[in-house]
Amino acid sequence: MEVSRIRALRGPNLWSHHTAVEAIVACTNEEMSIAGLNGFEDRLRALFPQLSILQPTGHDDAISMGHVFELLTLGLQAEAGCPVTFSRTTQTLEAGIFQVVVEYSEEAVGRLAVELAEQIINAALKDQAFDLPAALEQLRDLDEDVRLGPSTGSIVNAAVARNIPYRRLTDGSLVAFGWGSRQRKIQAAEMDGTSAIAEAIAQDKELTKKLLHAAGVPVPLGRSVSDPDDAWAAALEIGLPVVVKPKDGNQGKGVTVNVTTREQLDAGFHAASEFRDDILVERFLPGNDFRLLVVGNKLVAAARRDPPQVVGDGKQSVRELVEQVNKDPRRGSGHSTSLTKIRFDDIALASLAKQGFVADSIPPKGQRVVLRNNANLSTGGAATDVTDDVHPEVAARAVAAAQMVGLDICGVDLVCDSVLKPIEQQNGGIVEVNAAPGLRMHLSPSFGKGRQVGEAIIASMFDDNDDGRIPIIAVTGTNGKTTTVRLIAHLLTASGLRTGMTNTDGVYVAGRQIDCGDCSGPRSARNVLSHPDVDAAVFETARGGVLREGLAYDRCQVAVVTNIGSGDHLGLNYITTVEDLAVLKRVIVQNVADNGYAVLNAADPIVAAMASNCPSAVIFFAADHQHPVMATHRAQGKRVVYVENGHLIAAEGKTRHSVPLADIPITRNGSIGFQVENVMASVAAAWAVNTDWDSIRAGLKSFANEADNAPGRFNVFNFRGATLIADYGHNPDAILALVRAVETMPAKRRSVVISGAGDRRDQDIRQQTEILGESFDDVVLYQDQCQRGRADGEVVALLREGLKQATKTSRIDEINGEFIAIDLAMDRLEAGDLCLILIDQVEEALAHITKRVAAG
Repeated sequence: MEVSRIRALRGPNLWSHHTAVEAIVACTNEEMSIAGLNGFEDRLRALFPQLSILQPTGHDDAISMGHVFELLTLGLQAEAGCPVTFSRTTQTLEAGIFQVVVEYSEEAVGRLAVELAEQIINAALKDQAFDLPAALEQLRDLDEDVRLGPSTGSIVNAAVARNIPYRRLTDGSLVAFGWGSRQRKIQAAEMDGTSAIAEAIAQDKELTKKLLHAAGVPVPLGRSVSDPDDAWAAALEIGLPVVVKPKDGNQGKGVTVNVTTREQLDAGFHAASEFRDDILVERFLPGNDFRLLVVGNKLVAAARRDPPQVVGDGKQSVRELVEQVNKDPRRGSGHSTSLTKIRFDDIALASLAKQGFVADSIPPKGQRVVLRNNANLSTGGAATDVTDDVHPEVAARAVAAAQMVGLDICGVDLVCDSVLKPIEQQNGGIVEVNAAPGLRMHLSPSFGKGRQVGEAIIASMFDDNDDGRIPIIAVTGTNGKTTTVRLIAHLLTASGLRTGMTNTDGVYVAGRQIDCGDCSGPRSARNVLSHPDVDAAVFETARGGVLREGLAYDRCQVAVVTNIGSGDHLGLNYITTVEDLAVLKRVIVQNVADNGYAVLNAADPIVAAMASNCPSAVIFFAADHQHPVMATHRAQGKRVVYVENGHLIAAEGKTRHSVPLADIPITRNGSIGFQVENVMASVAAAWAVNTDWDSIRAGLKSFANEADNAPGRFNVFNFRGATLIADYGHNPDAILALVRAVETMPAKRRSVVISGAGDRRDQDIRQQTEILGESFDDVVLYQDQCQRGRADGEVVALLREGLKQATKTSRIDEINGEFIAIDLAMDRLEAGDLCLILIDQVEEALAHITKRVAAG
């Protein structure tokens, strides 16, 4: 067995709505059925006992090694605790070659599972050992390293529950919610609205106390100190006992509490100095340690934090008691569990010494032994939810503290006996405020019920009816995609939206090009969705990007399918038939939002059939309103777009919107059939996102199919009284549409300049000139710049073969070089002639033609 071409499908894809890892698995003849591999399944199950059944009950089909690989990859992730359920194995047309797709929750974990699955199979084949516990531990450790922590994860889960899309911007906890101009960001439990100044204030403990004191919030007295002597002097000024801590520390690092002697103070100063140079001494407040969580202007959760401790049983040593407590499954080594293992380190030993114990001391039964002075969960502390007990005055002081510092999400540390009564009545005080506070103690407290703090944070970022989404219109098909994308974007812009657009020419935001080249894949789409100035997005969606990565979004508002033809790269990546291509193209239709629309070409049976795969409503378009699909849809009161009496009509029930084709320059009064189709699809898409009709009419009128607006898409020039048309037609369907269009235009003599893309099938290359030979007098064949794997002259030879049966063509020239071929054709033109130039290097060729036209 050989595993190759491993891909991560990061969005909805050909196989499922899930993120998944895809691999090509090549099996030998013997591996096409593992039943013939003596003892293999027994050895495999001995290595991985959790392997699921290989096929449903009652079936006796041959089980290939590819299917075994699939189930192992899925099972390893499931055993490691990953929430994955989907997998699939599909045999290709090549003997022994399978496409294996397995869901992942974290890409790195999915890729590792692929490697481990292959190792298990090889071990079973060779009857060798495999360390399964080590492999699962490796998967679990990697999963904990790369997945979101509990704080960020709770916010993301709350967003998902509200249908708000999200994406991780880094491997850490920086996450964006929503798209374009409606997006918001968090870093752990910190919002994008939190200022750097507020965060800086929170880190400066002394400044924080000054501001809180000025706001009337109770705080312990204290000041910064420069050395141990100054610290002791400050302690005497304040009054013992005191607390020694770093001025801008966090998570309780370097904090020593209840200092009553010079020796304790010197040790505390030394401990704080290991973390920061600036040290703070403040009055020690007796009482319990509480964490109050403020989001916006509300207290949303509160917990009492207790330091890590054990209770003696009169038999076990402190060390043994700690080991026993750490066996609690709720305690882990990171942040994925509700509790953290108690650390048995120098700080713990020092805390024991203060209580008269050492590690091997056996405390009396019932004796409580504290292992640390602070109650942070990250060092083994425990939390008890007290949200329902918080007195309104206590809550008001916590909110005032957060607002005084300027934090949108704030962890307020309060020391007092109880939260049942006001702070002032018990000589308590707020000792710290924290930016980006940990949420774990509120989500999964050691005792008491968890609080929905993630939901509270999302609610403060997005109003109840706001899902952070902007309209996304995805366009796919064989021909017309780029023009349709450009026209839709033009219509949305005419309605006042700042529109982002991707196509085979580049990436555009609000009319400005920000990237060039073929940008019809998911990476470019993600870039547009990340742009803060985008109110709506229109994406050309090419087959290659969907195969490589899936879609760049979870769902779109509108999916447009222009047509499905045979010349669209068939034979590549196991897409061998038009039906295969349709299954791939309809991925955007299957992922339309529940309140969205699929815009489908009713005149194309393959496209029209996609309606059954759409989870929402459908708008059909076709020039013939009497087409059965159109007539049925219209009779049901559903949306249709068609042509009638020289007008484009959009109808829904009794509602009709009409635009004269004469007011749509791109159609040349309706004579260019494929442009009429592009316009119908574009109008339907704009209608689907509630664009007002005045804007649609104005946009249609102002959209001219010129080289600077839609380069390479039926660009028309006048040259010495002749008509010159430049187009990027590159497959038989496109050529046929162009021929039909130019046949409506009068001409004394017709000529065409053409090359062919080398990555098409031989039959598709021949068919292009078979079509052209019936309509053009002169044909100039040229070899383009990139042969795409073909030998020199091979494409031109195929084009010439297609002209063998030409009935109209009387002259054929073969030229090496696109611009030379263009010059030859243009030099021959006379007034009244028509020349169609099928360009390859779009920008360069158009610039060349424009220069020749200007020179006259």
